[in-house]
Amino acid sequence: MNNNNLFWTRRRFLSVGAAGTAGAVGIGALFTPGVFAQQLIQTPRQTEGPFYPNKMPLDTDNDLLIVNDAITPAVGAVTYLSGRILDSRGEPIRSAFVEIWQCDNNGAYIHTNSVNRDKRDANFQGFGRFMTGSTGEYLFRTIKPVPYPGRTPHIHFVVKVKGQEKFSTQCYVKGDPGNERDSILKNIRDPKVRESIIVDFAPIKQSRVGELAARFDIVLGFTPES
Repeated sequence: MNNNNLFWTRRRFLSVGAAGTAGAVGIGALFTPGVFAQQLIQTPRQTEGPFYPNKMPLDTDNDLLIVNDAITPAVGAVTYLSGRILDSRGEPIRSAFVEIWQCDNNGAYIHTNSVNRDKRDANFQGFGRFMTGSTGEYLFRTIKPVPYPGRTPHIHFVVKVKGQEKFSTQCYVKGDPGNERDSILKNIRDPKVRESIIVDFAPIKQSRVGELAARFDIVLGFTPES
């Protein structure tokens, strides 16, 4: 991995094909479909919550730091969030529609009922979409999530696969002290299952601006028909 891979222009970031996107920025992992499938833990469903956007932002691409062609980026710790959408056998799922949404660095969602919406960072897109390719990979550029009253830092996910029920879950920040108090996360009784949605937001060593990388694979509980 080199600095040229880390500091992409927005145009290049958005134009990369779905297959192998995370690997292209040096934060992906080699993966052989089906290997170690018996060790996979099915990702738990979690509530979609009350703040799925009720009014979509002007921009819904996979770069949440810049709205359309604005110059000013969102405030927050820049994070490359990637992963794979897998079936119950560990095989990648192609053409899965992945959506994420989260609060901004001030703890405000883009939802009109967000309590502190008057403090919302207008430069943060707050919502993004990505469709997976043959490797099942997705990639977003966003910010490291922050807490707000009553919740530990988290990012919401919805995965839509043709012919299947919509799947919603959340991912959390490894090591955050709020995890021990969060009622939604604590509701997952099995420690291994709970651990599967807690993600390491790790510094990218070659980054000169403190960027982070986080990887969250989502294992769905079905096998698509061939």
